[in-house]
Amino acid sequence: MQAPSIPAERRTEKLDLRVSRAAKAKLQAAATAAHRSMSDFVMESALSKAEEMLAERRVFSLSAEQWTAFQAALDMPVRGMPRMEALLKEPGFFESQSQG
Repeated sequence: MQAPSIPAERRTEKLDLRVSRAAKAKLQAAATAAHRSMSDFVMESALSKAEEMLAERRVFSLSAEQWTAFQAALDMPVRGMPRMEALLKEPGFFESQSQG
């Protein structure tokens, strides 16, 4: 049974990749086992890993205890940061250059 193909979108960009002979052989063996072309197999594998990596950066899970602590931190009153406030009131580099 053949796996579904990559969504049919126009491929206009090229990606070159240098691999060792052993890596190429392993990729070809896996592509053959999956009944896919090498190109489709590498593309599907890379896109799957990219989605996984990006999802890890967008979504995170907390236990009930961690969630309670997180909410408590968000609900805490804002603490003053006088040094930061003073820094933000200073003229920027380009502002101080034009006054002179």
